[in-house]
Amino acid sequence: MKRAAISAALALLGFAAGCTVGPRYSRPPAPAPAPDAWKTQPPWQQAAPKDSIPKGAWWQIYNDTALNTYEQQLLQANQSLVAARDRLDQARSLARVATADMFPQLSADPGALREYAGANRPLDGQAPPVSGYTQSIYTIPFSLSYEADLFGRVRRNVEAANASLQSSAADLQNVQLVLTAELAADYFTLRELDAEFEVVQESVDYQQKGLNLVTNRHDGVIASGLEVAQQAALLDSTVSQLALVQESRAQYEHAIAVLVGQPASSISLPVAPLRATPPPVPLGVPSDELERRPDISTAERLMAYENAQVGIARSAFYPHITLSGSGGWQSRDLGSLLNAPSLFWSLGADALEPILEGGRNRANLAAAHAAYDQSVANYRQAVLTAFQEVEDGISNLSTLSQALATQGAAVNDARRALVIANNRYIGGATSYLDVINAQTTLLASERLETQLLGQQMVSSVYLVKALGGGWDASQIKDQRVHPQAGQILQP
Repeated sequence: MKRAAISAALALLGFAAGCTVGPRYSRPPAPAPAPDAWKTQPPWQQAAPKDSIPKGAWWQIYNDTALNTYEQQLLQANQSLVAARDRLDQARSLARVATADMFPQLSADPGALREYAGANRPLDGQAPPVSGYTQSIYTIPFSLSYEADLFGRVRRNVEAANASLQSSAADLQNVQLVLTAELAADYFTLRELDAEFEVVQESVDYQQKGLNLVTNRHDGVIASGLEVAQQAALLDSTVSQLALVQESRAQYEHAIAVLVGQPASSISLPVAPLRATPPPVPLGVPSDELERRPDISTAERLMAYENAQVGIARSAFYPHITLSGSGGWQSRDLGSLLNAPSLFWSLGADALEPILEGGRNRANLAAAHAAYDQSVANYRQAVLTAFQEVEDGISNLSTLSQALATQGAAVNDARRALVIANNRYIGGATSYLDVINAQTTLLASERLETQLLGQQMVSSVYLVKALGGGWDASQIKDQRVHPQAGQILQP
């Protein structure tokens, strides 16, 4: 009969252990159905699948050896990335902490006490004491406790911890994507400034020849002093522009140094004017964004975390059952401490059922629901932002592609205008002011063409970033901890 009762109790515990209160998690839908295609047409033909973006090393699509080197240095030494990895390690350890509650907890508290009880000590139900006494007490007690997770509080804690761990894993990938994109954008901007410096330097050389020309004509009483002054002022202004380009380049060089984990003064990038054009970026379809953006995965995993918190808050309405036991040895004499007569033990169970809590549990549950609703809104906003960033990237590249084509024609027209203005001036058909204006127009046109190319490369980088950089959500699925039998013997 006794065995039957024990078996029934164990069966009941096993059945209840499968009961987990609170809502099951399922990812809420996006704020609106994802469109079948992107609104803006890219300035290239769709030829490659999305997998052509190298996973984890998306910058390789630019085929730039120097950029590849700097990106590898960033992955190894960037301190923001190191901090993100440490946060992931912390989340993994905290998830292991949550699994510890699934096992019995055993502790020992050995002690030794020497005490004196006086003759006037209070009565304890025995005869009045006639004298004091001194005694020693030696104990080696053990206590054992185990929470019977009948309503899933512990399992919900593990579920929440694993969701937080996966969120940290996705956040690490997002930090890496943001930093590597920032490095690539700074790198191409620096290369654009190298090309711009080259353009301005060519103008300085040309304008210096022009100053020599008008100075010689002035010495020959052919040109006026005004013309000399006008050309000298233009040259001085262009030299000033040259210094400003150098200053901007230094700022980007310092930024790259910090990104790769180096002091700003310890790195010097060789001059290499930008000559590249953006490679075609495989877009895929808008619905892919839900799986290949790490920031969206971070927001989605936070929803799973908050959903588990709702279950934890719900479990507070149900009994909290703890099985406990204690035992050990206690003796007045150290020599007899481990003898059989010194042994003591106890077993028990405790069921704590909340009855009146002043509304605390109800308020905690309402707060958990509100936190979950907030996480849903944040997730949907992340999806909308992702769609916007991709559309912005495609639109920027399309616009810049058109602008570069027309600006190339503008540069050719400005060069032809400068030749005509020089010939007319030498032939005496016009004043030198037309030459000044033609030189100014050509420099502005060439600088703008170079800047547009740099903007095109940077926009390409940010489009790849908006598409997730070849990452997908399957990379964090294995980031979770499971209770291991060996934990029962670990401190």
